[in-house]
Amino acid sequence: MLRDPAAAPAPKSSPSCTWRILWCLLLLGAVDLPEDRPEPEKGPNPPTWQFAFTPNYSSGTYGTSTTTDIVYAPFMIQRLFRDGDVAVVIPFLSVTGNGNVTLIGGVPNRTTTSENAGPRVTQMGVGDIVLRARYYAIDEKNWWPTIALTGRLKIPTADSDRGLGTGKFDEGIGVETTKTLGEKWLLFADAGFTWIGKPPGLNLRNQWNFDFGAGYNFTKDLTLSVYYEEYRAAVQGNQNPQDILVSVNYQWTPQTGLVAFTQIGLSDGAPAYAVSLGLSRKF
Repeated sequence: MLRDPAAAPAPKSSPSCTWRILWCLLLLGAVDLPEDRPEPEKGPNPPTWQFAFTPNYSSGTYGTSTTTDIVYAPFMIQRLFRDGDVAVVIPFLSVTGNGNVTLIGGVPNRTTTSENAGPRVTQMGVGDIVLRARYYAIDEKNWWPTIALTGRLKIPTADSDRGLGTGKFDEGIGVETTKTLGEKWLLFADAGFTWIGKPPGLNLRNQWNFDFGAGYNFTKDLTLSVYYEEYRAAVQGNQNPQDILVSVNYQWTPQTGLVAFTQIGLSDGAPAYAVSLGLSRKF
């Protein structure tokens, strides 16, 4: 649901530990918000926490001669503020393949250009923990869209020896824009850039990503959205992951939401398909 800073120069080395500490402080400070902005939810006691669980199954060849099947089951804890939010995402993984595909920030990427790999095996474990924050910088007004600034930090908790991650920190920034049209339609476009950690033996490129799409509110509780998404390939010579994502969001109660989506790959770099069903709860 997200957004070409590709021309930005790549750093020569990974950021220092001090830089990462400052980045964490930035994420946490991104929600120290101005007093004159409206609250996102009405009422004397708006929710301040949200929990979500959205397991996802994807399958694809990613430009190789064999299929890689991935179960990505993230549990998210989110602190809600008047003008933004901070979240921690703790995923559990099951990856079945021959080792040519690695998850980078939860997104499957082919990390080799060789067809030579080991036997098809299943690896399971905790994935990379992700810290992310969002700050609503501009509220929608007249022709102005809602604009939010985002930051993310991937902590390398996944086992790189088993192909569940790269074993390195990643840092990303982005912007999300949303514009309503009348009472039923919603337009959105997002863009981001991620500095990818450089593990030994892998020449990974920094990644830009973008997406755009539209949503339609059938009722105040039921929304259908369609997105086009693209990421820069992590390894030069591989195709960029490109896909169409169709999602349905249903607000079952004011505190409980359901989401389902299907993803259809448009390039060899993306999964051939993916499906997901999730539940969120506000407190």
